[in-house]
Order: sequence, then C-alpha cells, then structure tokens
Amino acid sequence: MAILLPLHPPIPHQQQKECVRPRGGRASSGGRPHSPLSVPGSRLRGCRTRAHTARGSCAARSRRRPAGKRSPRRGPSAHSTRFGPRRIREESVLLRTANPSTGALPFQSLMVADLGDVNVNLYNLQDSCRLIREAYQKIVAAGCIPLTLGGDHTITYPILQAVAEKHGPMGLVHVDAHMDVADKALGEKLYHGTPFRRCVDEGLLDCKRVVQIGIRGSSMTLDTYRYSRSQGFRVVLAEDCWMKSLVPLMGKVRQQMGVRPIYISFDIDGLDPAYAPGTGTPEIAGLTPSQALEIIRGCQGLNVVGCDLVEVSPPYDPSGNTALVAANLLFEMLCVLPKVTVA
Repeated sequence: MAILLPLHPPIPHQQQKECVRPRGGRASSGGRPHSPLSVPGSRLRGCRTRAHTARGSCAARSRRRPAGKRSPRRGPSAHSTRFGPRRIREESVLLRTANPSTGALPFQSLMVADLGDVNVNLYNLQDSCRLIREAYQKIVAAGCIPLTLGGDHTITYPILQAVAEKHGPMGLVHVDAHMDVADKALGEKLYHGTPFRRCVDEGLLDCKRVVQIGIRGSSMTLDTYRYSRSQGFRVVLAEDCWMKSLVPLMGKVRQQMGVRPIYISFDIDGLDPAYAPGTGTPEIAGLTPSQALEIIRGCQGLNVVGCDLVEVSPPYDPSGNTALVAANLLFEMLCVLPKVTVA
C-alpha cells in the first residue's frame, strides 16, 4: 500500500521529517518533499517497496495511499496470488516519476509511501475480510486514497465496504474477463467470483454507475450476463473491444460516472494471456495493454477514491512480465488520481 499525501499546502516541517523517507530510510531534513524515485541511483538499490516509495507508517497524517495484500482465500490459485504484491513490487523498480504521455507528475503532487501488506488469516476467509475491512477503515478515515496490489479479487469486497462507509454507494470501473457476480460456489457465498454480488447485496455500489469491461470466456449457461445487466451495469464484452480504440467508450463512461466518487478495480486477467499469463483464470482473446492504458487514462478527471489491481499469480509467469504490466498499470492509476498535477 502506498500513502499519497498532497504537497499543497506545504507539509509542516515536523510532518516532513516523519513522512518523507528516501531510500536510505532517513527522513528529509526539510524543504519540499520529494519522491524516493527521484533519488539518483535509487532504482536498483534499497528496500523493495512499491516503485521505491517510502515505507509508510504515518497514516493519520496522510491524504492518500496504495497497498499490497496477500490472497485471503484457499482456492485454485490461492497458493500463487498471495505472492502477487511481492512480485509487483520487485518489477516496479523500473518505474520513474513522470508520465510524458499524459503530462502527469504524481510524485510532485502527492506523497507516496508503501505501507506493506495487510495481514490476513490464510485459514479463515471471513476473518480475512474482517481484517481487510478494518485496515481500510483506518486508511480511509485518515483521508487517504488506497491503491491496492493483489492478491485475489475477494479483497475488493471488504475494501469497498470501508470506502463506501465514507463515500456512500460507489461508481465502479471494473476491468476483468469475468463479472464476479456469482451468488455462491459449492455452497460458499464468499470467494473470488462473488465480490460484486456481495457489494450489490449490501448497497455498496451505485449500480447505474458500474461498467464492466473485457468480459469473455465460456460459461455454464447462456444467460451469464443477465444478473449484471438486470442491476443496471454497463457490460462491455471483449468482442466489442477487438481491434479498436477504447477512447470513445471511455468518453461515455466519464459521462456515466459524473462527479460522484468512483472506484477502479482491475483484474489482470482482463488482459489477453499473451500479455499477462501470470494469473489463475486466464481467458483468450482479451484486452491489450494499450487498451488498458486507454481505460485507465480515460478515468482522468473523475473522482477516483480508490483502486486495486488483482489476481497476479507469479508462479504462472516466471518471466515477471505480468507483474511488470501490473506495476505500470498501477502507476497509471496513480497518475489519474485527483490533485495530480498535469503539465
């Protein structure tokens, strides 16, 4: 998780000492806070945190943050998704501070720190969700925007419980091969295929402001899209995205979302496995990385109050390419947060 603390107005000197921690671990001695990424030679040295961000423990003084979380479930890929945040952190050392394509300067606008992994109970999914919800309640109460590294998609449910507690029913931009709105599996109502069904049940989503993009794959029935559409979700199938730019689609999505708070949830299996094979439930004929950039950049200007990128399973991709893609997409999410300076 990373804490993003706006630098305007300037942070009091004492607060800088406690919050600004370059790669060497010592606090800034004053002046304008800076990103550890801007320290010469820092990309290949120091403690492995998300994009070399500072290791954070100053939640109460922050205005925003991202975080890593292990898989809270026992399932087909649970043994591997729990290591997703670690591998994303490793690949994120290649990231820099500016986004020349969009003009975004997130590290000049926000204080970013990695809060480490949220502790979960690997033997009890219900308890894991409680632990995640309580951790994010503290994060949100501190005025932070969480960017979460996952980890399986179950985690989005307790995160949205905490975020909606503050902001009310959320708009949602959900990129995925699957809709994750099943009611139950083997009698269990909580697993990585049900998070958004549970969110609807609890009134956490503003269903008229939910869009699901990249949906595809085989199913047990022919009416697999019925539930989402009956709730008012905009369901965009992968076939509708083939061989085209998604800029026009995102123009419609921005109008749909309006000015109220939204959350971005990106399952890495939304991408075609040619680009991101390191995931537990890959589906062929998915989105391309360039389309993923168009989706995330298309959220610029929206009231984004949280993001996650989930289902990265390193054992399925020894090359690390999936985690590298994930790290870059998280950087793009950071670039579209409110108050990020755009040159």
